[in-house]
Amino acid sequence: MGLSAPAVHERVGKLETAGVITGYRAVVEPTAVGLDVTALIGVIESDSVDETGVEAALAAMPEVEDCWRVAGNEGYVLKVRVTDIPALEAAISALNRIRGVARTRTTVVLSTKWEGRHG
Repeated sequence: MGLSAPAVHERVGKLETAGVITGYRAVVEPTAVGLDVTALIGVIESDSVDETGVEAALAAMPEVEDCWRVAGNEGYVLKVRVTDIPALEAAISALNRIRGVARTRTTVVLSTKWEGRHG
């Protein structure tokens, strides 16, 4: 049973208002815009960490595409996209200079089989 366009629009509006739909985005092929290197970086925090400061510093880095707070040895896992290996090295250096970051652990993505489960 199909819905009319106004009914669909009203339903979507209610989902947005309820916070079920939180936004819309364009899905861009990273390599098409020169972001040829993807890495997952675990951030190990120092004992005297200020989480708010670390999170603000991570949010300010345009290379960080996703950031997850995780359980385990690492406090955060980041998905980073950069143009090339020297840019990855620079991003890792910048992460290690953030106050409250003790060290990082980097895994370079060789290929992406799927991502985002959309489409």
